[in-house]
Amino acid sequence: METEEILKIGEQIIESEITEVKRMKGNLTLNFSECVQAMFSAKGKIVVVGVGKNAPIAQKMVATLNSTGTVSQFLHAGEALHGDVGLIQKEDVCLILSKSGNTAEIKSSLPSIKQFSAKTIAITGNLNSYLARNCDIVLDATVEKEAGVLNLAPTSSTTVQLVLCDAIAMTLQQMKGFTGNDFGKFHPGGSLGKQLLLKVEDMLDETQKPEVSIDAPIKEVIQSLSSGRFGITVVKDQNEIVGVVTDGDLRRMLEKFTDFSHLKARDIASLNPKTIKKSILARKALRLINEHKIGQLVVVDDNNEYVGIIDFHGLTNEGIRAE
Repeated sequence: METEEILKIGEQIIESEITEVKRMKGNLTLNFSECVQAMFSAKGKIVVVGVGKNAPIAQKMVATLNSTGTVSQFLHAGEALHGDVGLIQKEDVCLILSKSGNTAEIKSSLPSIKQFSAKTIAITGNLNSYLARNCDIVLDATVEKEAGVLNLAPTSSTTVQLVLCDAIAMTLQQMKGFTGNDFGKFHPGGSLGKQLLLKVEDMLDETQKPEVSIDAPIKEVIQSLSSGRFGITVVKDQNEIVGVVTDGDLRRMLEKFTDFSHLKARDIASLNPKTIKKSILARKALRLINEHKIGQLVVVDDNNEYVGIIDFHGLTNEGIRAE
């Protein structure tokens, strides 16, 4: 098969699924509103039921709901017949996905699902099916044709279900007033979660804490600078932070002095360094670094005790952006 023919088939498949999604949009009725209202008002969780090719769509719906503020759980219709129906509580709302609405697992498990739950909602491509006739709310996911010449494998039908589930979930999210901050809390490992939640102390490497006394000779200062990876060492006077020496300070020293054997840390240090509390959000640290056009910040605890260094590259490599 030539490249041109392969591309043409791919385009046809995509266009076929787009057509069915557009048709589904025109089929939205008051039932969609009733569905969303029922899920919004649920006192329990949302149980999403699926079987066969509908199961991964149901699992995706569960993941989307849970990440946007609606507690939900997946139930395989087949496993419901063997004890898993027990996860349904009387205040739960059940959302059941099935193209035909007449599969054996759906027909066998639906009576128990109805008995245990507060309300049942069907998403089906057969409005005359057993599922449609026996659920409280029915959403139309009918497709005229599956994508592909055989019109057999679930393609357009699962796409329509997926899009309809997304529409439900995103409408619920808006009704709940779910914000970007909320989303970040539910995704602590993602870039948004880090942006909203990560603190300076979460990024500290306790083994990287270079420091010298204010009267340390230059050789000791150079050794301290070389011991860390930040290109900076903190200068202390009787346990109080009074300055820092950076790689830049060292270069300026070499340009200014021909003999530096007599110099000490106090002679080349940059005084009154910028510090930040370890409890501050990492994004605020990056903002300070950018504002002052520096490469690092000295990190202190609530008692202004030196606890480490945080730098520009460490922050940006972690996906932090300035406010």
